[in-house]
Amino acid sequence: MKRPVTSGAETTNPAAPSAPATPSTPFAATGSAADPAAAPAPGLDGIPRQRPLTVSAEGAHLAAAESVPAAAERAPSTTGSARPLLARLRRVRPWRLFPTPTGTPFTFGYAVVLAVTSVVAEYADPDLVDRVLQASSTDVAHLAQSPVRVLVASALWIAGGLTSAYVITFLLVLTALERRIGGWRTAGVFLLGHGLATLATEIPVGLSVLAGHLPESSLHRYDYGISFGVAASVGALAGLLRPWLRWTVLAVFGWMVIGDLIAFTDPMTNWGHTMALAIGVATWPLLRRVSSRTTTGTRETPRTARACP
Repeated sequence: MKRPVTSGAETTNPAAPSAPATPSTPFAATGSAADPAAAPAPGLDGIPRQRPLTVSAEGAHLAAAESVPAAAERAPSTTGSARPLLARLRRVRPWRLFPTPTGTPFTFGYAVVLAVTSVVAEYADPDLVDRVLQASSTDVAHLAQSPVRVLVASALWIAGGLTSAYVITFLLVLTALERRIGGWRTAGVFLLGHGLATLATEIPVGLSVLAGHLPESSLHRYDYGISFGVAASVGALAGLLRPWLRWTVLAVFGWMVIGDLIAFTDPMTNWGHTMALAIGVATWPLLRRVSSRTTTGTRETPRTARACP
């Protein structure tokens, strides 16, 4: 009996029957037939079978992490539209609607002066108040003598006192206008409307008296108050607001002015309000350029942005 021959790492046994040859396939090195993952899936003849994809635990975590933002983008947002509204509500500061000594010094100081003169007109001696108001009136006689003095003096009184509707309009409108264009420009708009509307209503009165259509007593009619300046400020402010708010303000105030004209109780004063509103609207091109420069100056410039950490 022959002994098996051993040489190195191999051992041959000629007596042992030879094992059937394993067919050589491209998948022989991927796993054994016992591994179901490595077993080729049935397919069509002539088409190479693909090797099964094995995903590691780390790859599964990465795929899940990447799929979350994509799913969030596809999902309808339920709170995205509410966030800008909440942010705007947080920025709402009601006290900014009224004048303050530091934020709107012109409007605040002017309001204090009007409050003092209104208290004087209410509680002082009636004869004294009557003489002061007559001296402050922008009638034709006073305009012919000292126009600058009476134009300034007539703007220190409120026709109707503190109960007039123009008081709250004055506070809201001039405060909003001064916050957008500054104190000096707000004073200019107010005085422009006050002066031009006064001249536009009083000059025809003087001409009518000269022509004999009105009595001479019309040269001394009372004419004082802040209504012309407020009307001009309303017209000027409307040009700086958003379109829907702009036309709402003009429609409401314009309807009030037209209603007074239809009532025809004081035609000269009512026409003065209409003219003052038109004067304020005429300042839109200039005030919009001023407002845009002021707003741009408060924003962060590129140089400032680069300097910030």
